[in-house]
Amino acid sequence: MAAMRIAITGSAGLIGTALVRSLREPSPDAGGGHDVVRLVRHAPRAADEVRWDPKRQTVDTAGLAGCDAVVHLAGAGVGDHRWTDAYKREIRDSRVLGTAALAEAIASLDTPPRVFVCGSAIGYYGDTGDRRTDESAPPGDDFLARLCVDWEAAAAPAAEANIRTVFARTGLVVGRRGGAWGRLFPLFKLGLGGRLGNGGQYWSFISLHDHIAALRHLVTTDGLTGPVNLTAPEPLTNREVTAAMGRVLHRPTPFPVPAAALRLALGEFADNVLASQRVIPQRLLDTGFTFAHPTVDEAIRAALTE
Repeated sequence: MAAMRIAITGSAGLIGTALVRSLREPSPDAGGGHDVVRLVRHAPRAADEVRWDPKRQTVDTAGLAGCDAVVHLAGAGVGDHRWTDAYKREIRDSRVLGTAALAEAIASLDTPPRVFVCGSAIGYYGDTGDRRTDESAPPGDDFLARLCVDWEAAAAPAAEANIRTVFARTGLVVGRRGGAWGRLFPLFKLGLGGRLGNGGQYWSFISLHDHIAALRHLVTTDGLTGPVNLTAPEPLTNREVTAAMGRVLHRPTPFPVPAAALRLALGEFADNVLASQRVIPQRLLDTGFTFAHPTVDEAIRAALTE
């Protein structure tokens, strides 16, 4: 894509860090790379930083002037803490309030960006069992599903201002340096990995490389709006993923974690860990996206080279 000015929230996270690095890399079509603006919650300390406060719903709109695209990735980590009522509010507010503030801010600009890519998650669908699920499926009815519904609804001001709005419904990102998968690598390398619960639940994964490429695809694919699943084409069961981790890392996987132990350790969040989501990236495939790492073995090997 030709050089653009792109604003990003959540730029310090696993995905945000990789996206910023990718966008700034020189390329034949973008020359010296894209101009990236990072929205931060502290007083700006660098020329590329713009202040925003998702809790207070304030955004320095002057810093967004001239942006062609906004990619919104910020939100409290779903698995970072036990799900107390207070932390569930933090998870929800960090997404819903932040999205509303950002959508209203860009809608108010004299020249708004052409596209708003808003983070979401395949948690939208709830537990899908072994049913192949694409973007046409209705939402589930657990905490994460209801959260995703409200999260996406909060972007309405952008869509109403005729900004092309896309929801990146993210699956499990296979990354070594962060996220849920980042916690698995050390355990498996020590030979302490194993299936979770009965291992029959589907995991819809995507390599970090493909996730970044997919986000760029959402930014540049004219006419693409609404939800897009960011997952690899063929989800696998947790049992199959466990076997792949052992195979690629050359380690045994002898230690299954019983469902009861997960619930004791994680509380309510354990139900989401044990839930099955067989989610298919139909709209990515329909718009011509090509996966570099379509299999879990390839995704795991790619993570080891990060």
